[in-house]
Amino acid sequence: MKARRADSFPEAVQRVAFRVIMNLPAPVQRRLAGAPVQRDGEVLAVETQLMLRLARLAGQGMRGQIDIEAGRRLLSRQCALAGGRQPVGSVRSLTAGGRPARLYVPTGAPALGPLLVFVHGGGFVYGDLDSHDAACRLLSERSGARILAIDYRLAPEHPFPAAYEDVLTAFEWAYENAERLGADQERIGIGGDSAGGNLAAGVALAVGGRCAFQLLLYPATTHDHDTPSGRLFAQGFFLTAEFMEFVGRCYLTTREDAEDPRFHLMRAEVPDDVAPAYVATAGFDPLRDEGEAYAHKLEEAGGKVELRRFGDQIHGFLNVLAGGRSAKGAVLEIADVLRTRL
Repeated sequence: MKARRADSFPEAVQRVAFRVIMNLPAPVQRRLAGAPVQRDGEVLAVETQLMLRLARLAGQGMRGQIDIEAGRRLLSRQCALAGGRQPVGSVRSLTAGGRPARLYVPTGAPALGPLLVFVHGGGFVYGDLDSHDAACRLLSERSGARILAIDYRLAPEHPFPAAYEDVLTAFEWAYENAERLGADQERIGIGGDSAGGNLAAGVALAVGGRCAFQLLLYPATTHDHDTPSGRLFAQGFFLTAEFMEFVGRCYLTTREDAEDPRFHLMRAEVPDDVAPAYVATAGFDPLRDEGEAYAHKLEEAGGKVELRRFGDQIHGFLNVLAGGRSAKGAVLEIADVLRTRL
């Protein structure tokens, strides 16, 4: 793995400032954030409300990006700032099914143990191995499972089904090369967040019983996001309707693509041997309702499903690990689920 780039002075200052602000006492954060935000029976976490307020003041957020490369760089900087430096036993770079990948091995890992193939989010247009590095480190170290993160092809350069095909090939490669990865072939799962959750769920359907577990974090499961949460949280909570519409145009170039069950999970057939699933959603997320609808779909088809809504969180909480209490607490809970289920 390449050496971590040293922070520039402004980046170092931003990191310190972020940690300080996010770890202020809750009463101080409340005064800075303003009156509590309540929607649909949920109350937004105070540090998340403060983070959103600071992002608005800085003119940042998930919007449709005219300059895609600039947007990719911005997301990487945001994730590095919010993720911080998370310890893990070891990390090494490799190639999985022809795609760049990164293997995270927790401290004290046995010679053979569980492995989760992890698929990053970013609307199929953004994100990479670096954007979710902190999250993969924490998930691996806390859960005791190896994490194999996959760097799939991005749209618009590579529209649907390129990302799906990359992740499917990478999972099959990991399954066939389990011993090389230090993985027990009977305990290989797949997971991801947002767009990565969509890809992970689609691959879990395709491989059936070869997948031992699926970890789906606020997954996208439809193309139009026309749900109560999609309308209620369309603006102001990091992930916006504008952004989703933009990345949808980049990834899905035809109406047939948008309706394809490899992407449109609500149209997919669920195999009898589908892997047990843990589906996590966020209370203030436009994708909340479609993620929960997919969990119910799996359950109605006979799958074993655990659904957990983190009511005070927003889309992307997986990456907020450097400061605050509620988002990191949610991720630690998810990591504990991974430990016990896989």
